[in-house]
Amino acid sequence: MFDMSAQYMLSHESVIRIGLFSLVFALMAFWETRRPRRASVLPKRLRWANNLMLAFLSTFAVRLIFPFAAVGFAVLAEERSGGLMRAWTIPTPFAVLIAIVLLDMAIYIQHILFHAVPALWRFHRVHHADPEFDVTTAMRFHPIELLLSMGIKGVAICALGPPVLAVMIFEVLLNASSIFNHANVRLPSWLDRALRWVVVTPDMHRIHHSMERDETDSNFGFNLSVWDRIFGTYRSVARLPPETLAIGLREFSDPARAIKVLDLLMLPFASLHR
Repeated sequence: MFDMSAQYMLSHESVIRIGLFSLVFALMAFWETRRPRRASVLPKRLRWANNLMLAFLSTFAVRLIFPFAAVGFAVLAEERSGGLMRAWTIPTPFAVLIAIVLLDMAIYIQHILFHAVPALWRFHRVHHADPEFDVTTAMRFHPIELLLSMGIKGVAICALGPPVLAVMIFEVLLNASSIFNHANVRLPSWLDRALRWVVVTPDMHRIHHSMERDETDSNFGFNLSVWDRIFGTYRSVARLPPETLAIGLREFSDPARAIKVLDLLMLPFASLHR
């Protein structure tokens, strides 16, 4: 497993990611139909069509500017022997594990920045404006936010110098965990409590999509839940139960505006206040 060449992973990166992403998406979407946590209020077909169209436009923009995505930055760092991790001789399995954990922390910090910096929040609020919460919310990001995110991630990868395999695994895990923790699924309470010690669960991340400011500014983790616990941003429950928690942005008096792709593309430039 650990002797896969960087060239092989670079050439197959998109196929591997799209294949695994599609599989996880299909499984979670099916789960939503069988055991939904919340009832849908808005027309699901219309909302899904707009969310998926925005996801397509954002992915196209990223691939246009960064053809090889995060794996390309890892290959670049490897070719130039750059990054902090290359200052030590670390067995490959441990290097992969360490890199995945550190990259996850970097994404956690980046997420906080997109909430704390007003200019970045303008783009990130497209994700939070979704009045519903399901698997398509995981892909609902403004193209400029994804470009900025990839740039930040690229800097982190070049500074860290992780194994190419680690970046590939991390990207797959990040996509899969994002779909999972945005899914509108019902987990047994005992299982949710157990999983939260390791990963972010749907009930945990749904609090982050609350209309209440203090709830939105909590539970920033995408994959590992440990960062919220370490840095004091963890919140176990919201004021309201999951079934009645108000999701989205309070600034939208008309929820229909929050699901139309053209409105979402223009949202960062609108005069909305938190």
